[in-house]
Amino acid sequence: MAEGASLLSEYDVHLFREGKHYHLYKKFGSHLMEYQGKQGVYFAVWAPNAETVSVIGDFNGWDRQTNPMKPRNDESGIWEAFIPEAKNGSMYKYFIRSHNNGYEAEKGDPFAFKWETPPNTASVVWDLEGTWNDGDWMKKRKKEAQKKKPYSVYELHVGSWRRKPEEDNRSLTYRELAEELPAYLNEMGFTHVEFMPVMEHPFFGSWGYQVTGYFAPSSRFGSPQDFMHLIDALHQAGIGVILDWVPSHFPSDLHGLHYFDGTFLYEHADPRKGFHPDWQSYIFNYGRNEVRSFLISNSVFWLDKFHVDGLRVDAVASMLYLDYSRKEGEWETNENGGNENLEAISFLKEFNETVYGEFPDIVTIAEESTAWPMVSKPTYMGGLGFGQKWMMGWMHDTLQYFQEDPIHRKYHQNTITFSTTYAFTENFMLPLSHDEVVYGKQAILNKMPGDEWNKFANLRSLYAYMYGHPGTKLLFMGAEFGQRTEWDHDSSLDWHETNNAPNRQIQETLKALNRLYKEEPALYEKSFESEGFEWIDINDHENSIISFLRKGEKEKDTIMVVCNLTPVPRENYRIGVPETGKWKEIFNSDSEEFGGSNVSNREPVEAKPLPTHGKDNSIALTLPPMGVVYLKKQ
Repeated sequence: MAEGASLLSEYDVHLFREGKHYHLYKKFGSHLMEYQGKQGVYFAVWAPNAETVSVIGDFNGWDRQTNPMKPRNDESGIWEAFIPEAKNGSMYKYFIRSHNNGYEAEKGDPFAFKWETPPNTASVVWDLEGTWNDGDWMKKRKKEAQKKKPYSVYELHVGSWRRKPEEDNRSLTYRELAEELPAYLNEMGFTHVEFMPVMEHPFFGSWGYQVTGYFAPSSRFGSPQDFMHLIDALHQAGIGVILDWVPSHFPSDLHGLHYFDGTFLYEHADPRKGFHPDWQSYIFNYGRNEVRSFLISNSVFWLDKFHVDGLRVDAVASMLYLDYSRKEGEWETNENGGNENLEAISFLKEFNETVYGEFPDIVTIAEESTAWPMVSKPTYMGGLGFGQKWMMGWMHDTLQYFQEDPIHRKYHQNTITFSTTYAFTENFMLPLSHDEVVYGKQAILNKMPGDEWNKFANLRSLYAYMYGHPGTKLLFMGAEFGQRTEWDHDSSLDWHETNNAPNRQIQETLKALNRLYKEEPALYEKSFESEGFEWIDINDHENSIISFLRKGEKEKDTIMVVCNLTPVPRENYRIGVPETGKWKEIFNSDSEEFGGSNVSNREPVEAKPLPTHGKDNSIALTLPPMGVVYLKKQ
């Protein structure tokens, strides 16, 4: 290497080794630079157990001798090179020969901003400069950081949302998505889109959850700038962007992070901590400072360079527990004799402190499937520091309840009401996610019992109950129009189904619910506070009816939700209300426009001084069959 051609100062190296460098992407990897009057590319890679490292690429005929790297003389294990022949778009890898048993491998760059399109595996030198036009969005995001707001999230897999059957069934590119997706999300009324992992991954069937290129959006759909263009278009349309992030494990592909320098560098050497039996992949060594710097820098990178509005962290439970998915004898206790992964806990806290410290206007969301306490409470209170947590218990209970034949639901009332006993222990997001519509679990529509009419009526009731329940919302693509088949990552969604009236009417139901959710403060202002929710009646098992109030900051915003979860209409059904006055129906899942039978309360209903449900007054409602109604006091 030309002496002195380095982006790394001694302080950078110090921070990296302390686990406190959160912007490594500005220093490691490949960067265009000028040195001694020459344009070229600076390369830096961490390989402390390598005997030799060289850069091989299309600029040197992939020759292992031409461009050797030099180790820094500070025992950091960092190797550097400046190569005038390399340029933007050059393909390259690191050839590493290890001190360990003469191990040799050609490795991709852990910090590459772009990779070749799989199945090719080279890294690509890439300048990330781009033009952003989302200034208004970013200003508004900052200004409204502390404001309570609705989150109605559309979960999407880039490769299978829409495809081009006339062009060999190819996926849409990022730029094609930018033409179609923002308008669709606005039409449907979603506030955010959550992309399943877009980071480069070798195996398409992993849905992006087995990442090799942590700093690169997948080249399958275009360049990094094309992905920026998609985010920019979404922001200009007023849609927030959440990315799935996977710091829990990585695959064993030779060109990836595994056994990087002939040793377990990024992963734990002990398979009881370092190998994931479920996913046949490797677990990061959260106790290693340099690995923490790598991962936290990666989270900051997407928020910084791609203007992302949030990160949903995958498989948090698998990080928290040493015995996760392991039998006796396959794991070792921590220093206190417990099953908690203390290093992972400390890493997650530091991740949240860092990203919220730098970007106080973003959100982090944990996919955490256990009862681990205080996942979404601040670290200074002893929490993990996430902004929200997926409410997996609600998802499982709700789907289990709705799969019951309505005739048996009276025996399962507790299943649908139990979630409110713990609804305010965390800042919960209610997910109906991709995990529920694969591997034989059936599409959500087909989980619903009964004939065609009842299936759709159940689905409308499910969504109306979901939007009435405390918590933010997430729905996987296809569910918004009642897709009938399971999700298949190799196919497009069945958009032709929206030509059928019942499917189109499910879309109309979702549009109405999203509109109401955004317009009515009672549905989101106190989503995470017990003061925002009050049961009216939980005990009418016989009729499978539940009723509750949702409350906002102002009393006048209060909304009543009544769910009749059998296909029997109810006349003069009496519900207790706090005071006299008229209640007006503002939503009815049985409305004709949604494909229902149009049983409704057409005129506002007057409260009478007839005590019911512990209240001094009550109203007599007409409840639609298999329907949910929202009412608001006039």
